[in-house]
Amino acid sequence: MWRSASRGFTLLELIVTLFVILLTVGLSVPLISRSSDAIRARADIAGFSAVLRHARERAITSRRAYAVVIDPTTRKMTVFAGGTDGEVKETRTLPERVSVQANPPPALTVRFEPEGTSSGAEYRVTAGDIVYRVSVDPVTGRVKNTRL
Repeated sequence: MWRSASRGFTLLELIVTLFVILLTVGLSVPLISRSSDAIRARADIAGFSAVLRHARERAITSRRAYAVVIDPTTRKMTVFAGGTDGEVKETRTLPERVSVQANPPPALTVRFEPEGTSSGAEYRVTAGDIVYRVSVDPVTGRVKNTRL
């Protein structure tokens, strides 16, 4: 009489399979956490640039000069209509992990004109371990992000 062979898995096969799964999960978790930090940093820098871009768009559409003043000590970005003496249109607080340096330091204030031009500026924006150069072209007023 023939005895049918058992169709299950051996204990050794189950242990090897579990080991491979645990090894895969253990290696992928640090990669996911590092990439989420990079995504957060890019989002913070994109938010910084968006304030500048929005001020430029407002200057063009309203046909009034707009100024953005960045204060690194209070971690605030303030948007003024009509220049730095004008009406405050928006104030944003920079995230804790973001630091801003201007080159040269007076460039912490950038002015956008109704024709689309600007006073120009170049910022070194650091978010965690990630550093970007955010530049405002003086001729076109366009804002550009470049990872360093």
